[in-house]
Amino acid sequence: MTVDLHVREIEPLRHTYQHVAKHIGAEKTASRYQEATLGVQQTTNFHYRPTWDPEHELFDVSRSAVKLADWYVLRDPRQFYYASWTMARARQQEAVESNYQFVESRGLVGKMPDAVRAKACAVLMPLRHVAWGGNMNNSSVCAYGYGTAFTAPAMFHAMDQLGVAQFLTRLGLALDEPGVLEAGRNDWLNAPAWQGLRRYVEDSFVVSDPFELFVAQNLTLDGLLYPLVYGSFVDDFLAIQGGSAVSMLTAFMPEWHDESARWIDAVVKAAAAESAANRTLIAGWVAQWAGRAQAALAPLAELALGAGGPQALADARTALDARLKKSGLL
Repeated sequence: MTVDLHVREIEPLRHTYQHVAKHIGAEKTASRYQEATLGVQQTTNFHYRPTWDPEHELFDVSRSAVKLADWYVLRDPRQFYYASWTMARARQQEAVESNYQFVESRGLVGKMPDAVRAKACAVLMPLRHVAWGGNMNNSSVCAYGYGTAFTAPAMFHAMDQLGVAQFLTRLGLALDEPGVLEAGRNDWLNAPAWQGLRRYVEDSFVVSDPFELFVAQNLTLDGLLYPLVYGSFVDDFLAIQGGSAVSMLTAFMPEWHDESARWIDAVVKAAAAESAANRTLIAGWVAQWAGRAQAALAPLAELALGAGGPQALADARTALDARLKKSGLL
């Protein structure tokens, strides 16, 4: 008996789901990101309007002054959906654990000068509350924004901000006794150097437009704070003062900021490119909130870097302006 093997090509009846095909075409095979993102926003069959906001549907494009013909244009260049995001963060968590093992096994924290350890705690511990504010604000963007391409990454970003707060808590416990966390909270509530930033964060909680809140939190505040604190202060200042352990234990923060900046810049660039009205509106928000953020961070820059603080903050603003120019906002 002989067996003849034949190869036959079976053409699939369809390449993706119908609601995805509306955005990419029926002949293209969708990626996992596209299948998890495109056409997922609920648009019909709402049972009632919110009793606390009867002027809007549960999911309503009119919650934002930004107008887009298709909200799925705000796509994430990282192509994060739940699985890819969790895998990326798991790898980064492994790197953080490896850094902690390295620092602990060699006693690097104990070798830090006391003054450097105290300075690190004084600057970094109150930032736990800033990160918590970022978690709250991105949760709000997810809740009141429109379009899965915009809201899903905002929820991932909210959880990332919670992770930053937890990493800072762990850092404080590695550097000092638990009382250092309470000291950071007291500084956040009472120390004059922190009150401008605290007011900025608390004022952002009542911003109703989800896109404006996205600008105020993710683009302007974080766009200035992360280069200032984790670049100029941690990597450039503390490291040469004997605080390289702090740089290792906060390595996630600048890496995460650089990665997430790709998404943030892509969102504002796509929205601004939609129309002149959008560009004018977003540029106005940027001017308002970037100015406030820079003023709020000035006392922190001085606290962290002394006489070098103003120049470090100016450098962070220059870097932010370069991002804005590439996004078409300057």
